[in-house]
Amino acid sequence: MGKLAVITDLHVDINHLNEPELLLLRDYLEEQEITHLHLAGDIANQADRAIQTAAFFEQRLPTTFHWGNHEMASLTNEEDFEDYREPRFLNFDTVELSSSKVLLGVNGWYDYRFSDMKDQKEILRLKNLFWYDRMIQREGTDPQISQRICSRLAEVLSRIPTEKKIILATHFVPKEEFIIHHTGKYTRWNHLNAFLGSKEFGETLSGFSNIEQVVFGHTHRRFGEQWIDDVLYHCRPFGYYFEWQLTREFVFENQLVDIFNPTKMRGLLRKHQTAFDNYRAVHLLEEFQRGMTVIEY
Repeated sequence: MGKLAVITDLHVDINHLNEPELLLLRDYLEEQEITHLHLAGDIANQADRAIQTAAFFEQRLPTTFHWGNHEMASLTNEEDFEDYREPRFLNFDTVELSSSKVLLGVNGWYDYRFSDMKDQKEILRLKNLFWYDRMIQREGTDPQISQRICSRLAEVLSRIPTEKKIILATHFVPKEEFIIHHTGKYTRWNHLNAFLGSKEFGETLSGFSNIEQVVFGHTHRRFGEQWIDDVLYHCRPFGYYFEWQLTREFVFENQLVDIFNPTKMRGLLRKHQTAFDNYRAVHLLEEFQRGMTVIEY
């Protein structure tokens, strides 16, 4: 028996997670007898920093990772997106967790089909206007990239023996059940669902009965576990510090706001930086616990 921990959206740079904070997390994983750690994208804004973070954890426990969109912005060679040459990089490849169970890592991408917009030129204009991924240079359109990934995913899955149970880790959203459809003044956010994931990716997964569990992030919103077509889905991204549950608790306990709005937290926290840093130091481990998925195998 072993324990797999999957963490998405760690964002070590944006969240100012330096060695003391990473030691806190690593010690906790050891205490929980985690036997394999997988970092499922958006570890950092730079690929080098992501690799360094994975290496830090591997000093104590086996660690693998794949990219999210944030690391991809620092890549310049097309082959590095899906076939990066690094021993811990797990994309379209598996790690044997036990004689009957494997971990499969896949970066993933998006195909625009989760958006309420249908005009791909308008979606691309929106992306290039302000979405982080405008800095990523890849060959082909986003739907074309997503289709290539889904075709390769199907090929990889077809080569895994049917008696092997699969835990699949990806970064982007594979199922519409995890897409929020906003109403009222937030309706415009539905346009941005275009960049959250791929409906075809989820459809591809539905064709393989030996997929047991799927773990992903990117949403920066945590969901409860959901069974879909006899597969257990997990979405518990760590996310940005101004979105955390501990941040919500800090501002409410100190009566700093009446309504929690993450987009307005950064400026507010800067005004109370020392108090927030002290509160964060006390409660960070709790946030780490909330923002990871642990699967026994």
